[in-house]
Amino acid sequence: MLKIENSVRSINNLRPDSIPEDLLTSTEPLLLKGLVADWPIVQAAERSVKTVDQYLRQFYRGATIGAFFSPPESGGRIFYNEDMSGFNYQPVMLKLDQVLDEIHRHRADDLPPTIYVGSTTVDTCLPGFRLINDINLDNFDPLVSIWLGNQARIAAHFDSPDNIACCVAGQRRFILFPPDELENLYVGPLDMTPAGQPLSLVDFHKPDFAKFPRFKQALQRAQLAELEAGDAIFIPSMWWHHVESLEKFNVLINYWWKRNPEFMGDPKHVLNHALLSIRDLPAAQRKAWLNIFRYYVFEFEENSVSHIPENRRGVLSEMNDSIARKLRAQLLSNINR
Repeated sequence: MLKIENSVRSINNLRPDSIPEDLLTSTEPLLLKGLVADWPIVQAAERSVKTVDQYLRQFYRGATIGAFFSPPESGGRIFYNEDMSGFNYQPVMLKLDQVLDEIHRHRADDLPPTIYVGSTTVDTCLPGFRLINDINLDNFDPLVSIWLGNQARIAAHFDSPDNIACCVAGQRRFILFPPDELENLYVGPLDMTPAGQPLSLVDFHKPDFAKFPRFKQALQRAQLAELEAGDAIFIPSMWWHHVESLEKFNVLINYWWKRNPEFMGDPKHVLNHALLSIRDLPAAQRKAWLNIFRYYVFEFEENSVSHIPENRRGVLSEMNDSIARKLRAQLLSNINR
């Protein structure tokens, strides 16, 4: 296991119905000790694995869910296959009770297959669960998901939304890196990923420093958080995080939310368009476009367009739903030429 010198800052004595607003806008990760310790599902997990299994089943109404099954030799790592021509797991669609049965069928195995359910909407899969197991994020409209399985490792990746992840059964280990560690994490393909997000290719259990030498630099800024059942972690938007479930049965509930209006587009689409339109231009042109993006996007200020009459600024005006629709129409027209 990697030795991480820095720990995520810990906060105690928070309640799930009154999380301070400034915490939800933090730019640093935070370990929220005992945030959901009073949830009934956590109480069930404290009694036994059988009890928490039965607790989940009482809310289940037969919805089909997605799961990943990976052979024992994967060591729990949900990842690519050896030559990166595909993945080391088999995606399947099953009933939740079938997944739970399969997890428990292998609980006594010394080297079980990896069974992993990720990002499954709670309200669809377990209707009624959130009536008594929830946190208050009234100022946002979070997507609430359940993740469960046996011992699994998810490679370092980032998510665009802010995130509160609540460990409700078992234990989880998070290793986090600031967004600007991108070049030191040796990120894989953008367009072929297990779950839509690009992953670090470094195996955190046995890092190959000869192949990935700059990973040592990333480790100097890494932060570690180990969650017991009842703990939660706040992960700010764009922070890289490697996640490991440590016991033979683990359950996590997470809340994703965005602080930007719904009419705004997904920045990943801009990246794809820039790869298509900018990356392979001559160097002088790329430099010119870098300055244009800096001026109009990354360092945009009101005085950047103050010389244009306010009613003639068009798409340079403050973004709203109407301008967003106009821009989308222009983009679609240009792309579908």
